[in-house]
Amino acid sequence: MFGLGLTELLVILVLVFLIFGAGKLPKVMEELGKGAKAFKKATDSKKDK
Repeated sequence: MFGLGLTELLVILVLVFLIFGAGKLPKVMEELGKGAKAFKKATDSKKDK
């Protein structure tokens, strides 16, 4: 996954937690998931053409 290991992912998660706080973290993760899903859908439709 982009050459990131477990340690790097944990550091990123801690930084996101510190920046956004515990209250906004679920909303931020939901939006990231929606963005990743839309990106995957767009790239898959591009491959089909």
